[in-house]
Amino acid sequence: MKQLLDLVGKAKTYDLAQPYYVGMPHHPAHPPFLFSLSKKHGDMISPEGASSAAETITFGGHVGTHIDALCHFSCGGLLHGGHAAEAVQSYGKGLEQWSVDTMPPIVRRGVMLDIAKLAGVDELPEDFVITPGLMEAAEAAHGVKAAAGDVVLLRTGWARYWDDPRRYIRAQRGGVVYGPGPELPGAQWLSTRRVFAGGSDTISFERVPMPNMPVHVHLLVESGIHIMEALDMEQLSRDGVYEFLFVAAPLKFRGGTGSPVRPFALVV
Repeated sequence: MKQLLDLVGKAKTYDLAQPYYVGMPHHPAHPPFLFSLSKKHGDMISPEGASSAAETITFGGHVGTHIDALCHFSCGGLLHGGHAAEAVQSYGKGLEQWSVDTMPPIVRRGVMLDIAKLAGVDELPEDFVITPGLMEAAEAAHGVKAAAGDVVLLRTGWARYWDDPRRYIRAQRGGVVYGPGPELPGAQWLSTRRVFAGGSDTISFERVPMPNMPVHVHLLVESGIHIMEALDMEQLSRDGVYEFLFVAAPLKFRGGTGSPVRPFALVV
């Protein structure tokens, strides 16, 4: 125990989560983040003069920095493992298979592949495809290699636009969202390495628009690999940190298809 505490005490912590605020970016397929004080200081005052404030918060499970449970996607009516979605879902109970409350806390090796830095740009263009060749080139440039059980994060540079929702989402007419990311070959590159999760600093992880969402289907449904979106890797990139201990935990929403997370990268 002492050795573990000593290591943690020496570690530098990088916060990989984006802040929540009214008007923050959110995918058009999901509800916005809403916040209001439901009780202000002075509304109720104790005889000794103490007072408290509290808030009411409403938002979706896929808003902000979050993780997708395996039940988030189905294909042909089937969830990961061949479970029929229709048989295990209801509005009141959510999904009774692979729901986010069944996920354990995540404490795993993390690897960041800085694709924007590799390309020599501040941020990747909205139509940029992250190919297996680029991911392997990033591994070589950073001196890391994705392995089974890892959390592999892809940096595009888009986190810098979190406070500019219109630029971050880049939704066009009809709510179509544009953004860089891997296509199916990139997803297969991750699944071949049997990673635990893939994550990015964009709202959709995969290159969009892509109506059939093949990356989500391949990772979540076919491979049992989680997806995280809207992370902030800017400080990792500035410090040139590509390997770390990744720590995060979803909230235990019973039946939930996803959950916000507050991920950290620990480096000794």
